[in-house]
Amino acid sequence: MKAIVFDAIGSPRDVLYLGDVPMPRIGDGEVLVRMVSASVNPGDFLFIQNLYPEPKKPHFPRQVAGNHGAGIVEAVGANVALKPGTLVAFSYYNSWAEYAAVPAEWLIPLPADYPLERAAQMVNPITAWDLLADSRVQPGQWLAVTAGYSSVSTMVMQFAQRRGINVIALVRRSHDRLDLKRLGATAILDLSRLKVGIREAVMEMTGGAGLNGIVDNVGGPASGELIRALAMGGQMVINGGMSAERFELHNFDVLLSGVEIRANIYRYFFSPPVEADRSVLCEIIDIFGQPDFHVPVGGIHPLSEFELAVTNSLDRADLGKQIFRM
Repeated sequence: MKAIVFDAIGSPRDVLYLGDVPMPRIGDGEVLVRMVSASVNPGDFLFIQNLYPEPKKPHFPRQVAGNHGAGIVEAVGANVALKPGTLVAFSYYNSWAEYAAVPAEWLIPLPADYPLERAAQMVNPITAWDLLADSRVQPGQWLAVTAGYSSVSTMVMQFAQRRGINVIALVRRSHDRLDLKRLGATAILDLSRLKVGIREAVMEMTGGAGLNGIVDNVGGPASGELIRALAMGGQMVINGGMSAERFELHNFDVLLSGVEIRANIYRYFFSPPVEADRSVLCEIIDIFGQPDFHVPVGGIHPLSEFELAVTNSLDRADLGKQIFRM
């Protein structure tokens, strides 16, 4: 079968190639999934660069790339309740391929008519849902979201809008391709046009109230300034570090305002879904599948166009999510 693979640690621009690999075999408790779609995510690049902790490590030769996708159940091993023909999504391994063998416990069943471009990226609405919950921002309060054009950020905004939360979307520079206010942003902070400091701009936008929460995907000096705009007891949730830069804080920046800084780890990074998650997953799947929930898709590609999909994902996140269709 065809798959996007790599034989060495390195930049996804350099080490990926389209190759032929053996059809996966399934054992007890496993499912053979005929892939129909898969998303390209920053986490996929961390895996290719061997930056994830154990056990999320590549194995050579011909490690199949991709950690998230959707497909149709083709065959099942012993002790599997899923039926062939079921549409499923998963966050596991080896999704940039025509077929994948996945333990049944990692699969999330979806309605048969679920949009395939959305099924491919269930990791994003689940992450966005948890980020908003972790921020602890309440209706009428203020949340700042960095990397405003990223897929996860636009989903955080839409979930927040549904709960009556005010959102400031931070962007490096604004453009007309995506209307963030339509997606739930109350205000947009364009860092390329700032005439004052970030904290001062935020305090003006919030009428002096300050922020109650931050969802940070970027890091760097801007994040340090945002923290100083948090109201007493505010919360910063770190989801990424796109800038690859540090931010600096004095102990008193935290102590005197009672702010908390925490990391968000994708809920299915180390362990599969559990029965207790069923109700929240059903709610997320329902909202994410609704036509009025906007999901920017920047490109739909066959596996053979992996170079374009990777380049767009790395350099043009503002275009929207890059999707493989098999």
